[in-house]
Amino acid sequence: MKNAKLLVLFILCIVAGLVRLYGLTNPIADWHSWRQADTAAVARNFSKFGFDPLRPRFDDLSNIPSGKDNPMGWRMVELPIYQSVGFVAGQMFPGLSIEVVLRLVTIAASVGTLVILYLLIAQTVGTLVAVFGAATYALLPYSVYFGRVVLPEPFMVFWAVLSVYLVFRATEKPHFAPTFAKATVDKEASWGKGDWGLLILAAVAGAAALLVKPFAVFLLLPVPYLFFRRFGISWHLIIGLLVYWTIGLFPLWGWRQWILQYPEGIPVYLWLFNESNIRFKGAWFYWLFAKRLGELILGYWGLIPFGLGMLAAPSKKEGWLYRWWLIGGLAYLIVIARGNVQHDYYQILLLPIVAVYVGKGLAFLLSNTVFPRAISYQLSAISFLFLLAFSWYTIRTYYWINRPEIVEAGREADRLLPKDAKVIASYNGDTTFLYQINRQGWPLGFDIDQKIKAGATHYVTVSPTDNDGETRALASRFTVLVRNDRYAIIDLTKPKQ
Repeated sequence: MKNAKLLVLFILCIVAGLVRLYGLTNPIADWHSWRQADTAAVARNFSKFGFDPLRPRFDDLSNIPSGKDNPMGWRMVELPIYQSVGFVAGQMFPGLSIEVVLRLVTIAASVGTLVILYLLIAQTVGTLVAVFGAATYALLPYSVYFGRVVLPEPFMVFWAVLSVYLVFRATEKPHFAPTFAKATVDKEASWGKGDWGLLILAAVAGAAALLVKPFAVFLLLPVPYLFFRRFGISWHLIIGLLVYWTIGLFPLWGWRQWILQYPEGIPVYLWLFNESNIRFKGAWFYWLFAKRLGELILGYWGLIPFGLGMLAAPSKKEGWLYRWWLIGGLAYLIVIARGNVQHDYYQILLLPIVAVYVGKGLAFLLSNTVFPRAISYQLSAISFLFLLAFSWYTIRTYYWINRPEIVEAGREADRLLPKDAKVIASYNGDTTFLYQINRQGWPLGFDIDQKIKAGATHYVTVSPTDNDGETRALASRFTVLVRNDRYAIIDLTKPKQ
């Protein structure tokens, strides 16, 4: 039986890994290429400027992200653990591009999350739910696409889920039903060296998750519950939580203090919370619960098992573990209201929660005595297959390269321009084009003379026609290296006589 369970898990991992290889070698010009380009640029620039994770640099020298000129291109957001792993891996496999390596790191993190989810669900609810939950995580089109992107979120989710799992293992021994009135901690409830070791490992994993992205705190909400369930109100609870959160939060505090030295590299972020007062407005409900959860992630039909999973009674061993995950996910949508509405990749954090409850719902359908078995089996199969089909219908467009000319122009500019060139890559502020050129610079035109004074040496655009006033004006003043119906490259260091 144990070998059969391992075989199922192995098959799920292989399937999850294979489907995430789709589009592996695509240029970073697909959905959310802007954020992907900024992330990949940090890893690529480790090769250009030296490996220094405490001083990460990307390609954007403008004042667009932070409101301050950024002549060094500092990128003081997450501690670049993800990019550092990609850079080191890239050094080990020099034949692979940094984009491919980073995607492989994301795939590894995604498959790792699947394994941990399977183990956690199997040990709390049962093998059947674990299989369905892991299969959901493996095959959801949303999970597949964002399980191979160059973004820190999948890496964050891996460390957060690992941390919760390790805390569960450290606190899983059955002891008592804790109450606020009395903590009945006995000798059996006390920890051994192994428990403390698991706790420290869990705290380190939590610290990694928070450093990658502080939003991980919402996935870590079950941690206090797991301690309380084990120890009740006691010194064990206080000391355990103190150790965990000290180790977990201190590195994040240190990183946040460090980056204050580089204010030009810190993007504005307060808008993420509730810009335009969108929280609890109709648009907030519509975009997050109808468009994202209902359509994009669950393809409408997945709402059936997801809803049934929430209604299913929790097992004794799981208790409120997954309900706290659900509460954490809802709190995340409420607190980071504008960010979640603005960016659909922010919902990557919800994937473990969705997988658990869809798994619980499918298992309920197959094992319940309310509906005839034939109906239950048919409804399970139809809802899951339609979930995949309808979600894929939307997600398939995410792989498309909608502006291939930026890739073409970027390769030509990379071939022609000096390695130390500073480029104005006019693309409405989007750094995707700048990334294709493989140079630092500015992702927006305007104020060209000021940018030349700041070091700009070349101008590249994918709007080269005479209708583009800026391109026409620059072409009349400076030497044109390339100009066709798709793009133009202009040397700003060579004025026309």
